[in-house]
Amino acid sequence: MVHSLSLWFLAAAFLGAGIVNAIGAAGARNEFAKWGYPRWWGIVTGGLEIAAAALLALPATRIWGAVLAATIIAAAILTVLRHRDYQHLPPLSVFVSLIAVWAISS
Repeated sequence: MVHSLSLWFLAAAFLGAGIVNAIGAAGARNEFAKWGYPRWWGIVTGGLEIAAAALLALPATRIWGAVLAATIIAAAILTVLRHRDYQHLPPLSVFVSLIAVWAISS
């Protein structure tokens, strides 16, 4: 049960984040620019997050979705730490927790 719930929460979280980044919400665009990424980087990030959500939803590709999700979150954490933008760590820790709970319960 925990395994299934954590998987769907994880997929939903990546889908939501992906949509926000892909549509280029002003706040997200400004954050990417502040960190030195090009303006279009949010679209790439959003696409990767949506792809991770889709891969997580399909049993045959679930492990690849988890790998992509973990890679995205690791890159986000490194970016936040590098720029000392610590207010982004709590939401990222939710993603880390969901990935960990899903991996441990697998």
